[in-house]
Formats: sequence, C-alpha cells, structure tokens
Amino acid sequence: MRKLYIGNKNYSSWSMRPWVLMKQAGIPFEEVMVRFDSFEAESQFKNTIGALNPVAKVPVLVDGDLVVWDTLAIAEYLAESFPDKQLWPRAVADRARARSVCAEMHSGFSNLRNLCGMNIEASLAHVGVRLLKDNPGLQDEIDRIVQMWTGLLDAHGGPLLFGEFSIADAYFAPVGTRIKTYGLPVTPAVSAYIERVQALPGIKAWIDDALAEKDFLQFEEPYRTGR
Repeated sequence: MRKLYIGNKNYSSWSMRPWVLMKQAGIPFEEVMVRFDSFEAESQFKNTIGALNPVAKVPVLVDGDLVVWDTLAIAEYLAESFPDKQLWPRAVADRARARSVCAEMHSGFSNLRNLCGMNIEASLAHVGVRLLKDNPGLQDEIDRIVQMWTGLLDAHGGPLLFGEFSIADAYFAPVGTRIKTYGLPVTPAVSAYIERVQALPGIKAWIDDALAEKDFLQFEEPYRTGR
C-alpha cells in the first residue's frame, strides 16, 4: 500500500493537494501524519521527513521502493500511474492550460502564500482587511485568481475549472480555504466555485479532519495567540 506523508491538516496546504486528489479520485493510500512540532533541524518532524527525502518537507509519497516528493511531481506520477482516473483534463489544450495554472500556483502568488497561511479552523476576516490595505500585491494576486477561475469556468461551463474534477481543482483547493479564512473579496461566481469544491467528498473529508485536529501551533499562528 502506498503511503502519503503529510503535515497538520489545518496548516499544511501543500499536503492537502495530493491528499484530496487521491481521496477524490478513489486512489487507495495510507495516510501518515507527521505533526509540525517544529521546523528546526533537530525537530521530530524534520528527522522523520528528512529520512525520506533530502529537502525534509511534506508531502512525500512512498510507493514501494519509490519515493516522490514535491506536490506537482506527486500529481504527475499519479496521473501516469492511474490513467483511467483522468486526473488531467482529457483534451490536449486543456491539459496544457491545466499544467500552466498549476505551475503558476506552484511558483507564484507569494503574497497570498506568505501573508495568508492556510488555517482552516480560524476566522480572520479582520486580518484580511488589514493585509489587503498594507500589501497591494495581495490584491493583485486575488484579482488574478478571480480572472483565472472565472475564465476557466466560463470556458468549460463548470462546475469545476475544467468541467470535471482534475489536478487543477485539487491544486487550488487550499486557495479556497485561504479566501474564506481571511474573508478575501471575490466575485459571487468564484465564491460559488469554492463552495462546490469544498462540498466534494475528498475535499470535505480533509476540511472535517482539519477542524477536528484542535492542535494550536503558535509558530504557525502569526495572527492569534490561541484558538
């Protein structure tokens, strides 16, 4: 049985992506959650994950003797291993565009990722107002998300970015949680898309688990001193 090593579900956006992809697609796996006790070199987290891959970060997929780290690499490996699951869109042009937007998320949106850390359990709309006021680049990235998602939904008629569930929806699922946590302004169409994604069984299962964690990690909480 393949194993997927992840961090805390409330905080680990990169772990969320392959987990919800596999869950929603019906790909069997064993979850191994390694708690974020610290990111210091001597922490239990770093020792455990560092024994699996050289960068000592999650997620990590272990499939037999093969170890795959990095979310996009895991997604590509799963797409090749389970062609019947159609994890990328069916049409060549759509696959190219889906890979483009996933790569854009992978390497971009630094304001959103750095300022608005994933925190599914929290309600931080008041923080979102301040962050948008103090960081014009954050609004630019939200505008790009709205533009991207609206264009894809219009082009494919919904309900998801490329019609059917794909890696792209899994990849942007943590963005939807950030938008809700920080009350970031989006259009009704984008808000409705977020709700549809979060109602999918695989994504809902992750969110439910995150809400049940109740593990407050102060070093992951720049905006709160308690739950």
